[in-house]
Amino acid sequence: MVLALTAMGAGAAVVVASKGTPQPTLASSARRVLVTCRAPSLGGALPALVYLPAGYRYGSGRYHVIYFLHGLPAQPNTYTTNAFVASGVPAGRRTIVVAPQGARGDNDDREYLNWGPTEDWPQAIAHDLPRCIDKRFRTVANRFGRALVGLSAGGYGAFNIGLRNLSTFAVVESWSGYFAATDPSGEHVLELGSDQADVDARVPAGRYLKREQATWPALIAFYIGRQDSRFLQMNREFEAQLRQAGVSHYFRIYAGGHTAALWHAQVAPWLLMALRYAHPEGRRRGG
Repeated sequence: MVLALTAMGAGAAVVVASKGTPQPTLASSARRVLVTCRAPSLGGALPALVYLPAGYRYGSGRYHVIYFLHGLPAQPNTYTTNAFVASGVPAGRRTIVVAPQGARGDNDDREYLNWGPTEDWPQAIAHDLPRCIDKRFRTVANRFGRALVGLSAGGYGAFNIGLRNLSTFAVVESWSGYFAATDPSGEHVLELGSDQADVDARVPAGRYLKREQATWPALIAFYIGRQDSRFLQMNREFEAQLRQAGVSHYFRIYAGGHTAALWHAQVAPWLLMALRYAHPEGRRRGG
């Protein structure tokens, strides 16, 4: 059960069916603000859609931030089409949702990788974007104020970037994601021309991640649909790697495929889990 997460110890994992997931009350509609962040890593700028919850403009308190990466291939405006994530924030949670652009051309599939000095997506997502958002909005400007979440290719991006930057994000979630960069079909792993590039395109696990999590305690959580024919086995294998390495994590398999129906059904409980971990009362150790 999601609410029992904080009782899990190092190396723990949960693999259960979809019944019984709590459905928290959802927040009211958020106000949308389009921002353009300075992003040297992308050659200049990174646009993002920011969802500010009701009451933000009237108060003085600080807010946790959910950074959400959309799926690929995508269009330049795909980042503006994920309002369901902001709508899934449970009522009463002081939370901003930030959805950055992840595609700069038509049918773009850059996999959130580092393609060079002016297209370094990991640097842009882990450094340029949080710095911009922390300056412009009243955020909890530390790692426990930030969660990196994504679906499908965005889930891959969230894990590949987030697990290498646990000093920035205390929560990393993948929804129906995968763990090695793929071509647009999702069925063939990319070969990027060098051993180092191929390593950088695989989500870290094993001893490296065990050490990082010991230094930077974090919620590492992911789910997959039982009928997801492309990525189900890859998720099971990655979960086994984490378990063998003793990396604390949370994993679930739900009824459903690689579909919006699954993501919409799970958005509220998975955001609630992220926010409960980030809140001081929802964790046992600081960072």
